[in-house]
Amino acid sequence: MAAAKTIRPGTHRFYYGVSIALALLVCAGFARTYYLKELYATPALPILLHIHGAVMTLWYVLFIVQVRLVAAHRVALHRKLGVAGLFLAGLVAILGTIVSLGLAKRAVLSPPDSAAAPILLAFQLFGIVLVFVILVSLAIYWRRRPDYHKRLMVLAMLSLLGPALTRLPLPFVANHDVAVAIGMSIFCLLACGLTDTALNRRLHPAFGWGGSLMIASIFAIGAFAQSALWTGLVRWLLL
Repeated sequence: MAAAKTIRPGTHRFYYGVSIALALLVCAGFARTYYLKELYATPALPILLHIHGAVMTLWYVLFIVQVRLVAAHRVALHRKLGVAGLFLAGLVAILGTIVSLGLAKRAVLSPPDSAAAPILLAFQLFGIVLVFVILVSLAIYWRRRPDYHKRLMVLAMLSLLGPALTRLPLPFVANHDVAVAIGMSIFCLLACGLTDTALNRRLHPAFGWGGSLMIASIFAIGAFAQSALWTGLVRWLLL
């Protein structure tokens, strides 16, 4: 009750708007290769990628529904659906790992001396999957603290955006371009954090250290991804 009274006007609309915006970015990014692939006559996808796409779609739909339920004060139903969310989050992490390995293997084989595979795999496994797992786990831990829970869930959703952002039909976006994914992901993170701060007249700790974790992990992984140790490990793993 006390937490509900501290929510400022516009906060629910902001989080609902964020959930819709994230879903639209994903749809735009994967429209040509997944959602509208029949219109673009793109190559057929393996069954694993269809499953991965379906799970990710359900995850974004569930996020929108959950945000809407909280705004409508349907907290009991929100918590019940949260159990399904735990299962989906686990599938997101597992399938994300498997798909990342497949993408990296394709990159390391063409051409064989390319440095793209180690860098791509490092960011996919540690910058996306691992950060996502950490943020969702913290959101679950603080599920009784709505102010922390919702912000950590937004950060977890933002951590998954990279693959969609690098597929947006924009002239400056190249598919699987790690630099583009990093720049656009940081922009989305800062946009959400600054808007939330303006609405609530302070930087919430969850956005402060959660956002710092996401940005710091990018630079730490960037250095690690180019190390001889990681490069050798990836080539041994994939070849």
